[in-house]
Amino acid sequence: MKDRNFEITDARGGAAVGIRVVTKASETEIAGKTDEGALKIRLIASPAGDPAANSELVSFLAEKLEIEASKIKILFGEDKRDKIVSIEGLTGQEVDEKLLPQA
Repeated sequence: MKDRNFEITDARGGAAVGIRVVTKASETEIAGKTDEGALKIRLIASPAGDPAANSELVSFLAEKLEIEASKIKILFGEDKRDKIVSIEGLTGQEVDEKLLPQA
C-alpha cells in the first residue's frame, strides 16, 4: 500500500475505511493504525481472505460501532489483508471516535 493514504473518509451515506487485517491473533482487537492511515485489526481467523475472517471482521466492526452488520460491506480486498470497508449511516469522524476513542 505504498504511496496511498487510507484514512477514514466520508462517503455518500456513510464512511469508507481502509483496514489492514492481521490474522492468527489470540483475540480480535484494534491494534492502531498503519503508516498509511489504515486501521490495523487483529483477527483470530486465518487467512485474511477467508470468508470466516471477513465475517469476523464485519461482526467485530458492527459490535464496536453499535450498528447492524448489514450496514458494513467489504468493497475491496475481500480476498486480501488490505481492505476498503464501507460503513453506512456513520460519518468518518463518528467511526474514528468509536474505533479509536483515545486517539
